[in-house]
Amino acid sequence: MGSSSAGALVPSVSKTEEMGASVAPPAVSSSETTDVAGTPAAPEADKVPDGVRDPAPAASEEEAERDKDLRCPICMGVIKDAFLTACGHSFCYMCIVTHLNNKSDCPCCGIYLTKNQLYPNFLLNKLLEEAYSWSLELLKKHSACQIAKTASPVEHLRLALQQGCEMSVKELDGLLGLLTEKRRKMEQQEAEMNMQILLDFLQCLKKKKLEELNEVQTDLQYVKEDINAVEKHRTELYCARERFSVKLRSLDDPIATKLWSPSANQHNSILVSNARSSLVGTCSGNLQAKSNDVKVQLSHQEYQRKDAFSGSETSPLIQSGRIIARKRRIQAQFNELQECYLQKRRLRANQIHGQEEKKVNVKVREGYHAGLDDFQSVLTTFTRYSRLRVIAELRHGDLFHSANIVSSIEFDRDDEFFATAGVSKRIKVFEFSTVVNEPSDVNCPVVELATRSKLSCLSWNKYSKNIIASSDYEGNVTVWDVNTRQVKVWCTKQEASVINIDMKANICCVKYNPGSSFHVAIGSADHHIHYFDLRNTSTPLRVFKGHWKAVSYVKFLSTNELASASTDSTLRLWDVKDTCPVRTFRGHTNEKNFVGLTVNNEYIACGSETNEVFVYHKAISKPAAWHKFGSSELDDAEDDVGSYFISAVCWKSDSPTMLTANSQGTIKVLVLAA
Repeated sequence: MGSSSAGALVPSVSKTEEMGASVAPPAVSSSETTDVAGTPAAPEADKVPDGVRDPAPAASEEEAERDKDLRCPICMGVIKDAFLTACGHSFCYMCIVTHLNNKSDCPCCGIYLTKNQLYPNFLLNKLLEEAYSWSLELLKKHSACQIAKTASPVEHLRLALQQGCEMSVKELDGLLGLLTEKRRKMEQQEAEMNMQILLDFLQCLKKKKLEELNEVQTDLQYVKEDINAVEKHRTELYCARERFSVKLRSLDDPIATKLWSPSANQHNSILVSNARSSLVGTCSGNLQAKSNDVKVQLSHQEYQRKDAFSGSETSPLIQSGRIIARKRRIQAQFNELQECYLQKRRLRANQIHGQEEKKVNVKVREGYHAGLDDFQSVLTTFTRYSRLRVIAELRHGDLFHSANIVSSIEFDRDDEFFATAGVSKRIKVFEFSTVVNEPSDVNCPVVELATRSKLSCLSWNKYSKNIIASSDYEGNVTVWDVNTRQVKVWCTKQEASVINIDMKANICCVKYNPGSSFHVAIGSADHHIHYFDLRNTSTPLRVFKGHWKAVSYVKFLSTNELASASTDSTLRLWDVKDTCPVRTFRGHTNEKNFVGLTVNNEYIACGSETNEVFVYHKAISKPAAWHKFGSSELDDAEDDVGSYFISAVCWKSDSPTMLTANSQGTIKVLVLAA
């Protein structure tokens, strides 16, 4: 059994490896060897712990020979499912069968051998099973020793009690007393830690509430000062009105006496003759125009006289109704207005505190602070309007084009004409006064320009009244002369250009800063707004981050105020210098279409995919007014009303009038109303 045959398929290991190898249990792989007793052969680093005897010293040659008899000569592992050959050698069943499939000899002695000459070795299998069981028990003891080395004192005590360690009552009492004292100490430490945490929280809360109290007291002081200033100014206005009424009554008493008292005819005739002589002295030109002026002046005097003598009962009622309506708007947006007031008041107060030299310019009137004046402007403009009223309407579509989406609409330099462009491949110019004053069925464009491609945008030249620039879906920019209809075309595919700005994402919109010819804001599909200086386009000056979808429009309200629209259904107002968001406007719906954006000094307007127009005051995040394009405008009752959306909006300078158009081709002239 000591010799090996060269015909074995699995190569044999060296003598050194045989001597150092150990028997492994059958459930362990052949690479993890075990000794004769079944314990794992630990490497040099994993020495047997103190107090545990090694039952099989590796130095014994007799043990090595015994270990050799338990190994398969083919795989060199512990024999699994041992089978005995006719020549007396034991092998693993799978190893010897695999060998005999290729060769018909014994791997150890080379004698002729077939599968019929293999017999189960029951004795060896039984010995291996017993060795495996014993090795498992020894492994458990060894692991328990390893755990005992790293266990805590509590675990040692638990193990000792579980193993039935004998202890006297006195020792148990001392141990219990020690444990009780330890428990009390730990509870005291935990209670002290909890108290410290609670104290820290309360101190932090006290500090925060004191800061809030100081802030509230400061705000309350601002409110008290402003109340006193407003009451003082209101008293001054009331006194001025009384003085004006007394003066008007003294001037109009003779006329009133003439109208209501026949006894004062002589005095009244003198006043009338003086008035006539004054009129004759100033008259020149058209007699009819002068007579109209006289009628207007007399009617105005009569209205003032009635108001002075409280002869009219409708005017106070109308005024009271307007006040009630404006108060309701204040209550509906009270939180927003409160935040706006405090923000402006604190800002102005900080400016006063930080810049003492500007105290003269901060106060508008005596005791009337600039912050209050700013808020009064916001409150006045916000409560003045509550709805959008339609004053004119026309259809942009024609019989030859089914697609009538108006992509862009804009006024000219003087607000006399407005132009529209869209997917109908036509630019139409309308006269605004004609659209407002004439019936909708007779409104025809003053000029109509045909294009080859669908139009995405147009813009009037602010310096030359008759020049319009348009862009189409093919990347061409066209400049039109409305009067002569001459055309100049620039193509974005041309290599020659003055400046190129490379952007990683698609560009949705570009707008110049009105206070600079070098700074532009670019809305991009990467959800950001990039602010560039055209003198150095390598990197943007600022990047405005806040939207979480593509930025579809950017517009400047002023040199330091930038408004943006995005398909995340929000508008945002930005401070250009500080690169920070000032306010976020929500209320409209915009997730996939270009719905338009327009701004003036106070208001921001945009469209919605619900076929509505929304108007926001720049200081309030909720809509101030809105208007829905009604279903009565549809020609085909089978059309899906929900599929239409607002596609373009444009303010008429800083007036409350605006142009709106939707994807159906309907154009409306809307005006803010009370």
